[in-house]
Amino acid sequence: MRLARFTLGGDPMIGRVVDDGIVSLSTRIVNFPKDMVDLIEHWAEFSGAIEALGRGADHKLADVKLLAPVARPGKILCMGLNYADHVLEAKLEKPEHQTWFSKAVTTVNGPYDRIERPLVSTALDYEAELVFVVGKRCRHVSPEDAKKVIFGYCVGNDVSVRDWQRRTGQWMMGKTFDTHAPFGPYIVTPDEIDVGNLGIRCFVNGEKRQDSNTSNLIFDCSALVAHLSQAMTLEPGDVIYTGTSGGVGGLMKPPKFLQPGDRVRVEIDGIGFIENEVVDEVAAKGTL
Repeated sequence: MRLARFTLGGDPMIGRVVDDGIVSLSTRIVNFPKDMVDLIEHWAEFSGAIEALGRGADHKLADVKLLAPVARPGKILCMGLNYADHVLEAKLEKPEHQTWFSKAVTTVNGPYDRIERPLVSTALDYEAELVFVVGKRCRHVSPEDAKKVIFGYCVGNDVSVRDWQRRTGQWMMGKTFDTHAPFGPYIVTPDEIDVGNLGIRCFVNGEKRQDSNTSNLIFDCSALVAHLSQAMTLEPGDVIYTGTSGGVGGLMKPPKFLQPGDRVRVEIDGIGFIENEVVDEVAAKGTL
């Protein structure tokens, strides 16, 4: 199943994507949850009603605006150095342990919305990533049980500001600028895909920059859940970025950083694609 947040110009709604259309669950099911996290928490209660509606679309996908599938995750956690080719191009050793950082929830951005090049840097870069959304509150999950707590998968771009990222050994500041976590275009439930074997690519203005497969992950999604849950409680709606492959712009010689007007497309087989235009940030006026 493919679940999306969308709008027709009014309040956000939740829908099921079917082919090139969308079924409006928010208007067709009584007392339907108002946000995606609430739906995930009550999935057992509503999944049957969703299936019963069938596949008759209420709107064409082309007529709606798709939003980030989770508007405000409790946590956005990101795995670093999780593809061997990216580790190699960064001239680092293959990690023995998982490397984690976080993005602020204010980085959340829609699948087709604009990415801002910040006022304070021109070292803007892309990272094509598989993203998953946590479906159950959990702690100390075994790798064997980890798949049971994943609600579904998305396409993501871990947009990065490289000079800010490299100023210190802590990467968070370079990863957490506003608009720098576009993901979507919807959540694909695990029964629809083989997440261990999906092609993943990134294009900038049509030029292929990254081309890999999720089979090349050093630590797979189950290993990520198991590791994280040793330290913290994972909750429904938490968003997890799983790492990027080789081909990032900042490690090219010379570097190829993103410029205003560039269009960055990330696509994953079986899930879909997101595409974001780069614009210069405009200084906010009247804010303190």
